[in-house]
Amino acid sequence: MQYFTEDFVDFFEELSKNNHKEWFHDHKKRYEESVKKPFEIFIGKMIQEIQKYDPKLEIDPKDCILRIHKDIRFSKDKSPYNLHYTAFISRGGRKDKSVPGMFLRFSPRMVGVMGGCFGVSKEQLHNLRTKIHLDPSGFRKLIEDKDFVQKFGEIKGRALKRIPKEWKEAYEREPLIANKQFYFVAEEATDLITSEDLIPKLMVYWKTMQPVNDYLTKAMQ
Repeated sequence: MQYFTEDFVDFFEELSKNNHKEWFHDHKKRYEESVKKPFEIFIGKMIQEIQKYDPKLEIDPKDCILRIHKDIRFSKDKSPYNLHYTAFISRGGRKDKSVPGMFLRFSPRMVGVMGGCFGVSKEQLHNLRTKIHLDPSGFRKLIEDKDFVQKFGEIKGRALKRIPKEWKEAYEREPLIANKQFYFVAEEATDLITSEDLIPKLMVYWKTMQPVNDYLTKAMQ
């Protein structure tokens, strides 16, 4: 099924040249019809597909989709709108990015497919490091899986510059102990947005990332 027309990409390409409230107001109906409404339908269908494998995923599209309006309070760039549309499909949704899930970003440049956890609390991070320390081989087996590496490459994230004494031995065995975030990224060409195979292709990514997401979820508890 095709969820988006070419105008989804065209809208953001034009917005990039007219990133101000007057232009957006004049094209609000177009935004609703070409971007917002089809994206909500698409995310709803993605949730339904994921629920076939994860019945505990109980969330509505509106709780996954991020606003197109930028937070410009602390930014030098005062243009008011994001040039992409994004959603975080997880049990925590967009309000809790510590919960591992699937983060999708659609833009004129690419389709971003991300997994893992971003805003991890101090307690969650301690639990996660402890789990990796106790089972470094199990963690390595997941992130070195052939399909995972082919699609996502490696685990990314900000890391400690100085390793605390209690983690130095563990760090020598597994350097990712130093990470403060654990996420991974893949990119697809923009033409995937209008493809009839959009959801089947994204579900392949979901199934590949899910063993790592499950590990992170259980480890942080």
